Amino acid sequence: MNILISPDSFKESLSAMEVSIAIEKGIKTANPSIDTLKVPLADGGEGTMEAIIDATQGHKFTVNTVDALGRKILAQYGVTGDDKTAIVELASASGIDKIKKQDLNPSNASTYGTGILIKCAIQKGIREFIICLGGSATNDAGTGLLKALGFKFKDKQGNSIDEGGLALKDINEIDDSQTMRELKDCQFNIACDVTNPFVGSKGASAVFGPQKGASPYLVQKLDYALNHFANIIQEKYHVKVHEMAGSGAAGGTSGGLYGCLSAQIYSGFDLVASTLNLNEILTDNNIDLIITGEGQLDSQTENGKVISGISRLGGSYHIPTIALVGGIQNISKTLYKMGLISVFSIVNQPMPLSKSIASAADLITKQTEQVMRLYSSKL
Repeated sequence: MNILISPDSFKESLSAMEVSIAIEKGIKTANPSIDTLKVPLADGGEGTMEAIIDATQGHKFTVNTVDALGRKILAQYGVTGDDKTAIVELASASGIDKIKKQDLNPSNASTYGTGILIKCAIQKGIREFIICLGGSATNDAGTGLLKALGFKFKDKQGNSIDEGGLALKDINEIDDSQTMRELKDCQFNIACDVTNPFVGSKGASAVFGPQKGASPYLVQKLDYALNHFANIIQEKYHVKVHEMAGSGAAGGTSGGLYGCLSAQIYSGFDLVASTLNLNEILTDNNIDLIITGEGQLDSQTENGKVISGISRLGGSYHIPTIALVGGIQNISKTLYKMGLISVFSIVNQPMPLSKSIASAADLITKQTEQVMRLYSSKL
């Protein structure tokens, strides 16, 4: 029997690879003769770099850069094992978890630090990029990132605008005459796990602004600024990002990169699956069962998260999928139609969240063992 182990990370607890190792231990405890293959996954958000590096035997580079408020920090980007593709997570430099809650301010938070990571990778000869959007503290539509690559955003007086989301309302001109010459040879693929548009009631500012520190009044001002910038993009590059699905990801960074860099927007899971050649893995290894998992199964799971993605992919090859999760809020019947056959919580007794997080690896192993004993008995 051949089992593919392909979970997401358990947030604040275990990386996807650590989850994979815990699952494998449980499988081998139940039946040492089962063949396993570990391919940790991610949906384009935080943890995607680790998942791709682990699967491709890639490596990381540490860079001196700045956080979303311009303070000096160290951040990392990854490169695949073939040295062809860089994986850059917006959260690494411009993440919300880098800033204390009381200091969050999307009006002046910038993605410039992420741009420095990309610039360093370009200078090392990398020309293919996967930009992972998720966990950002910003609402600047990626203008800070683009500034690091040589773009200039000027007001009516020809001066460069300030950093942050509010300054977008002052843009009168996008000057791309002094961008890095290597950009013409670069391909930017955006891994996106949301479908929100650039502006409007479901746009970047309205949906994600409040969690980044925006008041209702500030949300309106930020949305106005993004709409203005979208108009400037349309005038300059003849592309309309206002209502484009996914363009609102990471405070509009997705739309900004689509407009100014001709970046392509993909479902995060689909992009990761393509990068790791999951289709070939499933067929070349005669996989009989997939075991996946993530920290929480809820109403968002079916919208491009790892469990839904791998269940759908496995289902297309008639391979069943079992999911192990930390908590279960809601199980959509759609997941079962995709190919998921069952979901198990790893929590085996009443316990506080802090304890389940601390004991996650052991809980995953124990539950996997029981799942495999049950599953094997039915073969």
